[in-house]
Amino acid sequence: QVQLVQSGGGLVQAGGSLRLSCVASGRTFSGYAMGWFRQAPGKGREFVSAIVWSSGTPFYADTVKGRFAISRDNAKNTMYLQMNSLKPEDTAVYYCAAQSSSYSSGSVTASSTYNYWGQGTQVTVNS
Repeated sequence: QVQLVQSGGGLVQAGGSLRLSCVASGRTFSGYAMGWFRQAPGKGREFVSAIVWSSGTPFYADTVKGRFAISRDNAKNTMYLQMNSLKPEDTAVYYCAAQSSSYSSGSVTASSTYNYWGQGTQVTVNS
């Protein structure tokens, strides 16, 4: 069993930066990918970014490409999301997620392919 514990987030002005962290505990993470999703009030959960754990290959939603950067530290079982040039529309609860299988499910952008979820952390961007 993998537990995901998130940290970071908070309140920032538009144009500012924040960094989110997600630590996978319980055992050494060996899944195919970890990712970040977000959910704004009144909206569904949407894909933000993901990273293939073994290779470090990143994936981004078009809405954050060029502004957000995902990374991981295998030794620390930790994933990061550096968020720069934040906009009010980035305001949401952000969740980290992990896939349990070490083999690709064919998608790293679909929330249904993730088996473990963090507790969520609020990111608020003021205009």
